Amino acid sequence: MNTQTTNFEHVSYLWDEEKASQMEGNEVDLLIYRSNILGSDLRITNYGGGNTSCKTTELDPLTKEPVKIMWIKGSGGDIGTMTRAGLAGLYVEKLRSLKNVYRGIEFEDEMVELFNHCIYDLASKAPSIDTPLHGFLPFKHIDHLHPDAAIAIAASKDGEKITKELWDGQIAWIPWQRPGFDLGLKLKETLDNNPGIRGIMLGGHGLFTWGDTSYECYMNSLEVIERASQYLADNYGKKRPVFGGEKVKSLSPKERKSQAARIAPILRGLASSEKSMVGTFNDSETVLQFTNSYDLEKLAPMGTSCPDHFLRTKISPLVLDLPANQDLSDAQDIKEKLESAFDAYRKMYADYYEKHKHSNSPAMRDPNPVIILWPGIGLFSFAKDKQTSRVASEFYINAINVMRGAEAVSEYVSLPLQEAFDIEYWLLEEAKLQRMPKEKPLSRKIALITGSAGGIGKGIAEKFVKEGACVVITDIDQERLNETLAEFEKSFGKDVVLGAKLDVTDPESLQNAIKETCLKFGGVDILVNNAGISISKPFEDHTQKDWDRLFNILVMGQYNVSKAGVEVMKMQGMGGDIVNIASKNALVAGPKNVAYGSMKANQLHMSRLMAAELAEGKIRVNVVNPDAVIENSNIWEGGWAENRAKAYGIDVKDLPNYYANRTLLKESVKVEDIANAVLAFVNGMLKKSTGNMLNVDGGLAAAFPR
Repeated sequence: MNTQTTNFEHVSYLWDEEKASQMEGNEVDLLIYRSNILGSDLRITNYGGGNTSCKTTELDPLTKEPVKIMWIKGSGGDIGTMTRAGLAGLYVEKLRSLKNVYRGIEFEDEMVELFNHCIYDLASKAPSIDTPLHGFLPFKHIDHLHPDAAIAIAASKDGEKITKELWDGQIAWIPWQRPGFDLGLKLKETLDNNPGIRGIMLGGHGLFTWGDTSYECYMNSLEVIERASQYLADNYGKKRPVFGGEKVKSLSPKERKSQAARIAPILRGLASSEKSMVGTFNDSETVLQFTNSYDLEKLAPMGTSCPDHFLRTKISPLVLDLPANQDLSDAQDIKEKLESAFDAYRKMYADYYEKHKHSNSPAMRDPNPVIILWPGIGLFSFAKDKQTSRVASEFYINAINVMRGAEAVSEYVSLPLQEAFDIEYWLLEEAKLQRMPKEKPLSRKIALITGSAGGIGKGIAEKFVKEGACVVITDIDQERLNETLAEFEKSFGKDVVLGAKLDVTDPESLQNAIKETCLKFGGVDILVNNAGISISKPFEDHTQKDWDRLFNILVMGQYNVSKAGVEVMKMQGMGGDIVNIASKNALVAGPKNVAYGSMKANQLHMSRLMAAELAEGKIRVNVVNPDAVIENSNIWEGGWAENRAKAYGIDVKDLPNYYANRTLLKESVKVEDIANAVLAFVNGMLKKSTGNMLNVDGGLAAAFPR
């Protein structure tokens, strides 16, 4: 094979010789390195797609004799992010000896349990169903990848013929077959019948390539994928326009995002009829080329071919029968129009289940669509969390690429429905789902917190993310917002956090924040009104400007943010939570605090009124009243601390002790105490509680409600 050229047009050459040289002699480290750089290019394989392996010689811990060990990506892993902990290490000869007890293709599932008897490394990840596909091949390094270009050929009507001609017989062909022990045996048989080949194409599935070294394997994979990619590129538009040409015109990027943000909460609510879902929106050129095409009507119902695509995107997408410029001002009218489309999809899915189920099939899962296509606008995906919905979106884009390529060189062939069902409801897949860890209390929830780049708001945001929520961090201070967002992304990843500049007194700023939230996550379930300022002055010294500023930020800010959030919640039809951060000053008449205390009392009573009115829509409104939370708070800037100390006749440095000692518990109130109180209202334990308030002040008798 040619390993001289490192200039590729359709894949990225990422091998760093200096890095690799530091791993020389350590084949497992080189496997991980190769896997990571392959997995970083979505044209080569998507998240969780494919697997890689290497074989080494190790000392048996019992016999002290050298033995051959295979290291392979474990079940449920991702090669792009794989570490040593994600590998399974198995005795090669023990794995191969399982053919002596193999009872035939109808007994495939029982073989997976036997893989555990072949484990060499006791810290192994559970071996995947693809383990024998690597185990029976003799090569030291093997890549099994799902490149769009290769699958396009593999999923085409003339795939076998194209494969043979394109690589001059150097890539063999195996017709579609579900992964398992029998397919592993067929790979070995195919190699034996075609000595000297450089790879094997699996019909409708993916590509196997190999090499004597990690680098040779890497180069072999890139060269084969590059050849397939170039072949497709040479044929796009050759016999007919891509996807038959454009049927629908896209709106402008700004208009698309505006339409998407408006309809996303409605779609989310309908897609969440069984369980709450989190959304992703994509309006890339690849998506629009497909959704706007004449072939959409023919290809979309056919579904995907590669099992990895199918498992994440469901049997087929839902295509919205709405013009791109549809007036969305009447949300209820749009919801009624779409309900029939969702009902039809659920019925289609139920029919698919009933027609293809077996006597031991698991119960039917959520019948709602995962992928929703809107011609002229883009693609929506909905799943249990943000990462899963984003990955589903990426996999459907892979499927689009596959369909485009297959149609360019031949004719696209999707997975037969019975095969699709058998994979989706595979008992081994069901067992994997049952082993998934229990969801966190705020899993599937989307929370927007005002004033959350620091202090109490930041503490609440951090608590929510740790409890499973997707969080929108907002603040009026862009620099502070950027710093907090970077901190959260580093700690929790980019999927679960969004930063949006928000001035609660500015309607345009508010609408932009809501729009960004709906575009990234699909809607909102929890609003925490935390943004605020404090002004402490004697009664006679307060100005009209003081009163107006406090009123606009604390009272109207709470009202405006809640109003915008409630609109989204009602579009979703899933209820929701609003928690307003007021203060013990809403209940206690303190010195030099008339304007601030009045606004806090206003916030508190507005919350009660909101609770009474919004309960019909299952939207709960509750209040947390903190006191004297000095930790990381902007409230003490701008003279507030000095004024409070002066009001109490003490030095500023003595304020923390003063506040702690005046409480019944004699303890300072921390940011985490407030975050825990807010969590208590929204984590499901108090789901029948609304119109309530919770004082978190260390115990102040003067603030006891009565």
